[in-house]
Amino acid sequence: MSRATPQPLVLYSYFRSSAAYRVRIALNLKGLDYRTVPIHLVNNGGEQHSPGYLAVNPTGLVPALVADHVVLTQSLAIIEYLEETAPKPTLLPGTAMDRAKIRALALTIGCEIHPLNNLRVLQYLTGPLGLSEQARQEWYRHWVDAGLTAVEAMLADSSNDLFCHGETPTLADCFLIPQVFNALRFGGSLANLPRIRAIYEHCTELEAFRLAAPAAQPDAA
Repeated sequence: MSRATPQPLVLYSYFRSSAAYRVRIALNLKGLDYRTVPIHLVNNGGEQHSPGYLAVNPTGLVPALVADHVVLTQSLAIIEYLEETAPKPTLLPGTAMDRAKIRALALTIGCEIHPLNNLRVLQYLTGPLGLSEQARQEWYRHWVDAGLTAVEAMLADSSNDLFCHGETPTLADCFLIPQVFNALRFGGSLANLPRIRAIYEHCTELEAFRLAAPAAQPDAA
């Protein structure tokens, strides 16, 4: 009995979404083909609020990945799915301890930094709460600086590695590079974060990361 042909992967994405950026990096590192469906988070009040997209992802967030007619949400869950279904090259190499350290780095970014600074939080600060644009920028930089300083300390035991952990990209790099991109976009500095700066500069020279970058996306224009 012949196996059914796998359906093409479809990624609902926004070019500046750091969560979608993570998934694009993972897809590229694994050499997986996918089609992008742009969901603009600002135009027309935010296309993520449209009935059509809410039917795909009830949370109204990006990314969402359609794989074999099933919609997967949350960047970490999506990347873990890719890791299990396309295990090479692995994004979680080494021992159980190695993988725990990699996940800890990714979760520090995904759970401790990003939620305080994503678009809907920033819009709420200047909308219902009435904060000024300057106050919003100060909020953003405070939490990103605090979070990346912690990540820098966590990277101290991998000071000779090219990536966050070892000599190949991992789940942690998929999370770190988008967060650094956003920090720089909002006027942040890497002057006091030498390990993060070195990893960012190295990763952004690699094709998988360059093709995943916001400027390279079809909706960037």
